[in-house]
Amino acid sequence: RGEPCALPPPVAFYLLARSWAMASKGEVEKNNFDDHPSAAALEDPKALPTWLEGRKKASLVLEDGTTFQGFSFGHHESTSGEVVFNTGMVGYPESLTDPSYAGQILVITFPLVGNYGVAAEEEDELGLLHYFESAKIHLKAIIIQDYSFVASHYTAKKTLAAWLKEQKVPGIYGVDTRAVTKLIRKHGAVLGKVEFEAV
Repeated sequence: RGEPCALPPPVAFYLLARSWAMASKGEVEKNNFDDHPSAAALEDPKALPTWLEGRKKASLVLEDGTTFQGFSFGHHESTSGEVVFNTGMVGYPESLTDPSYAGQILVITFPLVGNYGVAAEEEDELGLLHYFESAKIHLKAIIIQDYSFVASHYTAKKTLAAWLKEQKVPGIYGVDTRAVTKLIRKHGAVLGKVEFEAV
């Protein structure tokens, strides 16, 4: 069973504060920050543990009943599909927009995702998108280990969480994605569903 992963509070606080500051300066788009602490919390480090405890819990439940718990960072809506994995170190925008993942729940084994955000939908001289395989996210949900609240790249226009919410795609972080991958490799095709804790 997967156990939620969390950064040490001082590190998490720094990353979250930097994310808010970047958004305030327009370096990344400022979204509704549902998954970020409030400005008041950022001014008071003692408020961070309260925010950490208040994160919306989510789970990946496989067809055999195996459950991996984590936290939501995308669209809050349950979904289901075939669970597949990707071992690439970079390229999550390309993977999410790859039509071959349509109807699937994608597990990314690289431990940190979201650190370079999501670029603008710019086209080249042939009318093809520079940073994406298609114009929308095709997969049903994304499962990762650690999510970077800070989008630090010169092409970043929004965070991964903001993009998932725009496209109404669920995301879970805090999952032992390598354990999920080993299970899929052992058993072959696996169906699963993403569930959210009732409020």
